[in-house]
Amino acid sequence: MVKESNDEELRRVIFEREKVIVKFTDVECPVCKVMRPKYNMMSDEPAFKDVYFMRMSAHENPVSSQEVKLTGTPFFAIYHKGMLIDCGILSTEGEVREMLQKLLNLS
Repeated sequence: MVKESNDEELRRVIFEREKVIVKFTDVECPVCKVMRPKYNMMSDEPAFKDVYFMRMSAHENPVSSQEVKLTGTPFFAIYHKGMLIDCGILSTEGEVREMLQKLLNLS
């Protein structure tokens, strides 16, 4: 399940959960719309049961967007134990899976 979130909640969650992925979106982004069902499906896969999936509006959450140096959408960021590990614009399911695998490989 993907949790809709905001700046304040993200600050709290990255310290409560060991592994977090955030997808920053924009209503005008066509790739965001295409990726939405794929991201939702990944969040329900047993392989990613230890990852907390979040989605945030890039424009409505300026603090988080600035922290990850958001350059466009869809923009993904992974956090491990409160630390930003990696981030960037991803446009395919394969790229998101690679980022998730990187997160899972951290202990």
